[in-house]
Amino acid sequence: MAKLFLQRHLKSQWNLENKFTGWTDVPLCQEGVESAKTAAEKLVDLKIDKVYTSPLIRNRETVSLILKNLGKEKLPVIFDKALDERNYGELQGLNKDEVRKQYGQEQVRLWRRSFDIAPPGGESLKDVCKRTIPFYKKYIEKDLKAGKNVLVVASHNSLRAIVKYVEKISDEKIIDLELPFGALVKYQFDNNQYNKI
Repeated sequence: MAKLFLQRHLKSQWNLENKFTGWTDVPLCQEGVESAKTAAEKLVDLKIDKVYTSPLIRNRETVSLILKNLGKEKLPVIFDKALDERNYGELQGLNKDEVRKQYGQEQVRLWRRSFDIAPPGGESLKDVCKRTIPFYKKYIEKDLKAGKNVLVVASHNSLRAIVKYVEKISDEKIIDLELPFGALVKYQFDNNQYNKI
């Protein structure tokens, strides 16, 4: 019975500064680096065969720090842009509170959490699903079907896309799904079924 572990990256510098990050390649902040040991402790007793992540530095650093803390630096790690965060378009680099003041709380919530409303010049979650889910099915789900335990370390919206697929969350309900920094979601995969553990 295979297991799937979804890990959101640790806190980045722009997360700390409350900025929309998207495709901007920003490293982890000191707080994020220091939280790696705690994140690794949640994975310590779990067998991991393979790791998938995005090439964005905050995801790569999270993988590197967690594997180092686990003493598992030799695990195979696959990097792919399909797992990148959503592109926040014109909002990238802007302070989230300032954007809320300008456009209103509800508009910003729709841009950040709804399924098919994209920020100006950016991607909606629907767009993220179009690149993340085919990659997920082709590679990660194939590994799960082969009995491998897989750790996916990625950004918030690429993970939300995967959770939407795995848990069959409706387009309307996905707005309520939020994964905090360093969040770990675990599933058992058996007979093409996912069960949260």
